[in-house]
Amino acid sequence: MSPAAPQATASRTLAHPAREEIRLEAVLHALSDPMRLAVVREMATARSAELSCSYFDLPVTKSTSTHHFRVLRESGVIEQVYRGTAKLNALRRADLDALFPGLLDSVLAAAARQAERLGAVADA
Repeated sequence: MSPAAPQATASRTLAHPAREEIRLEAVLHALSDPMRLAVVREMATARSAELSCSYFDLPVTKSTSTHHFRVLRESGVIEQVYRGTAKLNALRRADLDALFPGLLDSVLAAAARQAERLGAVADA
């Protein structure tokens, strides 16, 4: 095996905070952006535990989308892994629920109520 092969594999591994390193203020910051909150809402209701970045139809450039996923990963909200050429995303619900019981469910419920309220205003 060539010396470059292990290095190529290492570059495909993304850094994630360990459960004990996840900070409340980082999670709240990540969830404060409407685009990132929409991604998390979609992940929370998806049938699959892992979704590719291309699954999400975000109205932003690819570089901005990459930034949003990086913020979610670095804050500990999601986990990203490479499977072949695809980068898959999974919500770190177990970690978030263990550290901040009820936070994710409360934020998601509030976001759903807000979406309904704003949708009702837009329909009026």
